[in-house]
Amino acid sequence: MSTATSISSKAPKKTFGQWFAATGWRHLIGVALCIYAAFPLLYVLSASLNPNGTLLSSNGLFSTVGFESYEKLFANEQRPFAAWFANTMFIGLTTAAASVLLGALAAYSFSRMRFKGRRFGLVSLLVVQIFPQLLAVVAIFILLTTLGDVYPALGIDNQIALIMVYLGGALGVNTYLMYGFFNTVPIEIDEAAKIDGAGHARIFFTMILRLVAPILAVVGLLSFISTTSDFVIASVVLVSPENQTLAVGLYSYVSEEFTSNWSVFAAGAVLAAIPVMALFLFLQKYIVGGLTAGAGK
Repeated sequence: MSTATSISSKAPKKTFGQWFAATGWRHLIGVALCIYAAFPLLYVLSASLNPNGTLLSSNGLFSTVGFESYEKLFANEQRPFAAWFANTMFIGLTTAAASVLLGALAAYSFSRMRFKGRRFGLVSLLVVQIFPQLLAVVAIFILLTTLGDVYPALGIDNQIALIMVYLGGALGVNTYLMYGFFNTVPIEIDEAAKIDGAGHARIFFTMILRLVAPILAVVGLLSFISTTSDFVIASVVLVSPENQTLAVGLYSYVSEEFTSNWSVFAAGAVLAAIPVMALFLFLQKYIVGGLTAGAGK
């Protein structure tokens, strides 16, 4: 014990060159990547605080600081930012929750049950994802226009119709992602619960959902981000300004050739990023905690 202690105390210290060659270069790369990732965010924040209304005048970061752009954002009655924000939260949260629930139900069925057409259904889900939802914009418009004549809630310029479109496009990929994670849960858990008299519904809601919490959080987060940032489909389905989302509404600030106000647009982008960041920070502990707990089982 004493000999090992004396040898370790006499061990020569590493020089800066040796430390940099071993691990120091990793810190340097990490700092460079953080600066590279943070610069666009700082640039947008600086542009939102610049009352001049142009991006070219924002080259000097935070050279001019003012909150006039944020005041204009909420003072314009023709462009109701508060309504856009509420619409985005409603559509995003509803789509995320429904995507998680429907995807988990479908993934549990494919993973635990054996029925005719199971393999064909899995392959079909994979093949359908080859074609992006953007290619179906014209078909979606015609479909919603026709459905609106029969069911007004599923017609053009209706948020419920947009949610249904999002669910139809995301159900396939979410089911396939969850299916792989459900297969990692030992089936012996289900069999033990069935011996005690539990049915599929009780096993799914009281046991399996807790074990697959990481993938539920990931799917919910990705669904929320993709929904709140979508522009093409939302711009086709939602027409009235009071029904539009943030992505569609904020585009009106920079779409006109002679009245573009990039400062107000940047202010709206900063506020629109807050819910996404908050949801990510909220779900991060569940993802890490679920992965850590699952590794110990």
